Amino acid sequence: MNNLRRKTLAAASAVTLGVGLALTGGLAPAAAVGPDTTFLVLAPQGATTGAAAARVAAANGTVVASYQQIGVLVVRSTNPDFASAVKGAGVESVAATTGLGAALDEGETVEVSAADAAAASGDPTAEPLYGQQWDMPMIGVPQAHAITTGRPDVVVGVLDSGISSSHPDLASQIARDKSASCVGGVTDTTEAAWNPTTSDHGTHVAGTIAAAINGVGVTGVAPGVRVAAVKVVNDDGYIFPEAAVCGFVWAAEHGMQLTNNSYYIDPWELNCRNDARQRPVWQAVQRAIRYSQSKGVLNVASAGNSNYDLAHKITDEGSPNNGTPETRENLTNACLDLPAEAPGVVTVSAVGPTGDKSYYSSYGQGVVDVTAPGGDTRFRTQGTRSTSTDGILSTTFNTATRTNGWGYKQGTSMSGPHATGVAALALSAHPGMTPGQLASFLERTAVARSCPKGVYNPVPLIPTGPHAYDATCSGGARNGFYGAGIVSAYNAVK
Repeated sequence: MNNLRRKTLAAASAVTLGVGLALTGGLAPAAAVGPDTTFLVLAPQGATTGAAAARVAAANGTVVASYQQIGVLVVRSTNPDFASAVKGAGVESVAATTGLGAALDEGETVEVSAADAAAASGDPTAEPLYGQQWDMPMIGVPQAHAITTGRPDVVVGVLDSGISSSHPDLASQIARDKSASCVGGVTDTTEAAWNPTTSDHGTHVAGTIAAAINGVGVTGVAPGVRVAAVKVVNDDGYIFPEAAVCGFVWAAEHGMQLTNNSYYIDPWELNCRNDARQRPVWQAVQRAIRYSQSKGVLNVASAGNSNYDLAHKITDEGSPNNGTPETRENLTNACLDLPAEAPGVVTVSAVGPTGDKSYYSSYGQGVVDVTAPGGDTRFRTQGTRSTSTDGILSTTFNTATRTNGWGYKQGTSMSGPHATGVAALALSAHPGMTPGQLASFLERTAVARSCPKGVYNPVPLIPTGPHAYDATCSGGARNGFYGAGIVSAYNAVK
């Protein structure tokens, strides 16, 4: 897969066995010591974790977090034989997770000046930068806001890199009592823990969902709802499976109705349920997602930025990202992009200002549920290359200078929060829907968009070579590029 995301390689996963010295006097050889590694240990489905915890202790492991609700333990151990030693009665599966996962990196933020962000505007929203938010009129936000801007009892969990709690467009929007860091699979509710440290990705996502109407900066799709920072991205840009599991369970236990997810979990971009190395990760994440759904949470996820047909998986050439990549061929649909392809998750592709599929957006008939603005800075209009303003403008946080601001990003990470914001408005206008009902409603109120003419869209993209970003759209009113269509805030609330 031609992945447009940065994939930082983690430390090599090869295990070096310690060599015990031959001792006299009846002393046993020193135990072998390997790297301090994190594992997911799963009890059998529906069983408690007591027996599994006992086996962990016997195998020289330490339980750092127990998710009894779903039968999953997060464990650390320096025992190089831990994975084999822990297996037995009470343990269904085990997988090492250190070095797994990667964020959807949307590239550098193109910043907007503070003067522009604070200037008087005169447009109906009273937000100075609203005129640069082409994405909001595209999905009917002004008309929707005339009916509702959302209700504060609707809380969206932003599973991401944290949210700047000092940002003037977000400070009033954050449910601080429901925010936490899940990095390492262990919750930390201190404000510093769930603020961003090395990435403004989560701050940008949060602004698209719920930036306040306050005469400063931008507006969000649903500025009347609240967002909770659920930090799952560590300082190296990784989302380990244990952090995602923690995030889904935390959202379930803290009254959130929605989560937004812009990442994938693996060392493999496609996690294959029929591969013993990857199945435990799939099992743990799926249990966490199902548990959150049972507690009334609808999870929304970005489709990915690889321009990959998720309905016709053939090869994966860039995984694992924590070691030497393997070329995997003849893949089947047992291999999934998680969490985007987990059952019950709303999967969102991206479109640019013309409404055509963004050049980078992954797609797939039967995989993509809806589409939304994600930006496209490479589409051409009458022979003129577009600019950064064809990305998505939202809230930012400069982690180097520790300052708040506004800027452009593009990616399915930007389209996902538009769909999440529309779902939050829908739930505000029509409370009481279950996750399944809300997902169906989001699709029914979307504006259908047919496959474009030609291979890709009316003006082929040739950024690095002939047909570099060609993609084939299949389907009719519901198709692989756009799913049921472009989400509509107005249709969702009227």
